[in-house]
Amino acid sequence: MKVASGERKPVTQPIKPRHYKDLLVWQKGMALAKLVYVFSQKFPPDERYGLTSQLRRAAVSVPSNIAEGQARRGTSEFHQFLSIAQGSLAELETQLLLRVDLSYCKKADAEPALQEVDELQKMIVSLKRKLSSYSPLVTRYSSRSAKAH
Repeated sequence: MKVASGERKPVTQPIKPRHYKDLLVWQKGMALAKLVYVFSQKFPPDERYGLTSQLRRAAVSVPSNIAEGQARRGTSEFHQFLSIAQGSLAELETQLLLRVDLSYCKKADAEPALQEVDELQKMIVSLKRKLSSYSPLVTRYSSRSAKAH
């Protein structure tokens, strides 16, 4: 469609994914969790219930919170769960760096996971910014929906 100078292009509203599995940020979060599980298999057995367990829980928390937030009814709730996922990414990054500092692994071995953490942090910031530009969705508990019924 060719638009003459001075004319506006039609604005299309973004389509909300029907399912969290459709979100690239969730898919990348799942890939990171799997990467962390494989990576952490090489850690010392005496750390199984220490840093290894914490590392894995933080990694799993990222896609879990993205999924739960997207499944909620409101934009503000999704935003809140994305913030929790950001916190889990910071926790995961800290634990990966601690692993390197404690000589449980080489920096080069941790680098793929650290790069994924960085990319996911950027994606979540971008998604939160985009969500902030939308008006909050009406939920079944809001006063607007109560008046409609």
